[in-house]
Amino acid sequence: MEEEVCSPVPAPPPRSSAYLEALTLEIHKKLLRASASPSLSRNLLQELFADIALEVDDRAKDIILSREGGIISHLDEGNNGPLCFFDVLADYYVRVPESGKPVLDLIVQLWSQSFASHIFSLLFHKWSIKFSYCHVLSGVLNILGLLLSECVAIIFQVQLDNKDVLLRYSSALVQGAANVYWIDIQTNTRRFQSLFRYLLEEVALEPARLNKIPLQAQRDLYLLLSRFILFYNSADKLQSFLEQCPVFPNAFLIGGPGDFFVIELSDQLQKLKVEPVLLHYLSQLKCLRGCKSLDISLRLVEKFNEGCFTSPGGPMYPTRAVRHAAWDSLDFLFPVGRYPRHLISLFFRLLYPWYWPSSCWNFVVSCIKAVFYSLLRLVFSSWDKLKEPRRS
Repeated sequence: MEEEVCSPVPAPPPRSSAYLEALTLEIHKKLLRASASPSLSRNLLQELFADIALEVDDRAKDIILSREGGIISHLDEGNNGPLCFFDVLADYYVRVPESGKPVLDLIVQLWSQSFASHIFSLLFHKWSIKFSYCHVLSGVLNILGLLLSECVAIIFQVQLDNKDVLLRYSSALVQGAANVYWIDIQTNTRRFQSLFRYLLEEVALEPARLNKIPLQAQRDLYLLLSRFILFYNSADKLQSFLEQCPVFPNAFLIGGPGDFFVIELSDQLQKLKVEPVLLHYLSQLKCLRGCKSLDISLRLVEKFNEGCFTSPGGPMYPTRAVRHAAWDSLDFLFPVGRYPRHLISLFFRLLYPWYWPSSCWNFVVSCIKAVFYSLLRLVFSSWDKLKEPRRS
């Protein structure tokens, strides 16, 4: 298994390699401009981030994946979201690591600039995990040249058992991933789903790889994935994810993996401002029912009440759709005590008289719809019964 992970990956075919090398050269040029012009660095890095996050068009995909040569990259087969340029480049920098040295060199130089961590996490998430893992197994990784001595001294020939270096790059990866995930949240898209699935399935759920990164980075990664696992529709892997939870120093005060997960998830819910995303989270909460490692009862109810997702007004001011989705999830997760909760909520709604007119109106509309649909069912059922004697 270890030999398979660390064995060299064959380089792409010439046409694909030339195209990816040209892309790398353009990235390097833009990073050089950002490094030479501090006043323009933010805009240039933002443009570069937008470029590598673009979806690969059909013409470029035909070149990159080398369909005419019969060599189809695994990216085309296993990617559930759109295939973007960062997916292809991240795979390329693992296959041909010397091509990534100039790019990574400049990213480290621009480390404190906005969007630098975004670009690092997109382009080098596979490299940072794969080669740190291989180096711990083999000792010293002699692949590329030296990096800026003032920043980190060495990266590709670095002794990756140096905890400070490992922690630095692992933390940068987690931070950059968090930034791009929030971009997906704000736009209600899944453009960076491949990055999430890689960190979840290839790192967090692989003990051999997970244990080779620093413990602090493991904790940060666990907390990060806990916040977005429902957003990227990976609730089916929640049980396995909780079983790989690293050891937290304050676990004796908070509890087990499920408690940390619920705390991060509930905090995430209170930070969400995009209604479709919040509705998606609330609908996905139903997947938590029956999870063996998850004790969600008391803490989640408390967070629901604190966040006031089920009541109008502050501090969250949820819309009617959000309130109903919250009630549906809460009733599904905790069917016991459903009616007393609704009765208590009704009394609390009396504290918001300015919502009475809309509440009464919605109640009347709901009653009219219910009566109307009942009459329609009655008419259609009677019509079917009248047709049956004629047929017979």
